[in-house]
Amino acid sequence: MLAEKQDDMLVAPSPQTDGAEIDDRTLRLAAAGDRAASRVLVEMYQVRVFALVSRMLAGRGRATIEDAAQDTFLQVFLRLGSFAPGGAARLSTWILTIAARRAIDELRKQRPALLADVERTSDARGDDRAVRRELIAAIEGALRELSPELRAAFLLREYHGLDYAAIASALSIDLGTVKSRLSRARAALRERLAEVHDAG
Repeated sequence: MLAEKQDDMLVAPSPQTDGAEIDDRTLRLAAAGDRAASRVLVEMYQVRVFALVSRMLAGRGRATIEDAAQDTFLQVFLRLGSFAPGGAARLSTWILTIAARRAIDELRKQRPALLADVERTSDARGDDRAVRRELIAAIEGALRELSPELRAAFLLREYHGLDYAAIASALSIDLGTVKSRLSRARAALRERLAEVHDAG
């Protein structure tokens, strides 16, 4: 997992919230409009939502990323009454589905941004840090080159650990399409990273 902050990137979900789910009582209270419960819900899932939209919208600017994250939670609270606890999807999957769709909508309405220049800095630690920065920049650049559909499938699987069925549900596609998109995304990333490696 990437754990460094880039220009428009956030760190990976923290261990305190990664994989944790909100309890049913708090969920019911949040759905009923309780402010304290709503705050707990946002605090529980905001890092995961922000991490997903920041990776999907890398290069689009922090304001766009923050707007997408806020819009995600607005949609969550508008639809929370329709979420079925104990149903097929976990709450985190349901929320990440909303976030992924919001980010895809944003990507579709904006033209692809130019890849950001890699900041070449070195410090007392030497080349290890520079190599790590280059690798992170190469991965993020390769991710930005993927179509929104491939990027969403890849990020939901590799960064957020969703299984194929959850990704299919999140993106409203069938299981075969999930596998195809993941295969195409991985192939494109391997090819791009090989080009970067050969150029270096």
